[in-house]
Amino acid sequence: MIVLVKSGPESLVPDWRKHFQAADPRLDIRWWADPSVKPEDVQYVVVWDPEPGRLATFPNLKITFSSAAGVDNIVRDPNWPRHLPLVRMGGDGTERRMAEFVLWSCLSLVRNARRMQLAQNEKKWINIEQRTAVAERRVGIMGMGNLGKKAAMLLRDVGFEVAGWSQSRKDIPGVESFAGKGEFAGFLARTDILVCLLPSTPDTNGLIDAESLALLPEGAQFVNVGRGQHVVEADLLAALDSGHLAGALLDVFSEEPLPASSPFWTHPKVIVTPHVASLAPRSERARYVAEAIKAHERGEPLPNVYDPVKGY
Repeated sequence: MIVLVKSGPESLVPDWRKHFQAADPRLDIRWWADPSVKPEDVQYVVVWDPEPGRLATFPNLKITFSSAAGVDNIVRDPNWPRHLPLVRMGGDGTERRMAEFVLWSCLSLVRNARRMQLAQNEKKWINIEQRTAVAERRVGIMGMGNLGKKAAMLLRDVGFEVAGWSQSRKDIPGVESFAGKGEFAGFLARTDILVCLLPSTPDTNGLIDAESLALLPEGAQFVNVGRGQHVVEADLLAALDSGHLAGALLDVFSEEPLPASSPFWTHPKVIVTPHVASLAPRSERARYVAEAIKAHERGEPLPNVYDPVKGY
């Protein structure tokens, strides 16, 4: 079975092949643009940013796998094959890494990591008073899918007071659940550290704007590990500059790589990371795809299938 891979440069294909062979020796791993592969022989693809129209050229394609948790680089293609399953990257490795990153982000904000970083850059030994503890900071997670649930449980276990906001109510012990537009304002009002883990949809893009940020308590902080499109960046900067927000950790941006001219790079209240929150190693992602293919062959349901109607 031929699997085309386009995730990183062509030079990574031998490594992808090694990990896929360990998971399922039947899989023939080829580079996305391998000229020796006939389109009709392709059954599976693992991609991140396929050029528009290419997916539609494979008449016997069975499943499209995203090499990351998001699928927006795939579904922006007007001709992507909607009649076939589109599977988002997942599994314990991806979920665990996202949860760990969110925990690290929240702890970094609570413990003034940005101020210490700036002091180190200037070789200044300063006394930074720790005014709040973990148990005194209420975290609110926007988006309670597999990634959000895992993050919420880890934050809860460390001692944060955690709530989640999603389209439908969730039942997670020790995590307060808010659901729907009618409960959004109340969710924001009780949140000291807002974590965005939403999928990118027409309803969620631009949701974090001046109006939403104003509903957060004075001195709140913000973590974005969803998509840059969720945030009106000018409004976020204004909230930071005014003092309404005390800090932010941003892993995703409306334009990536983040341009050198962006004020986020040097803002004294912002920690920038380069979209690295939850990317599992190739060994785990290869195993996840191989197991999903086996499940599909057995007639079992696929994991993390994208729903075009819901947008995630």
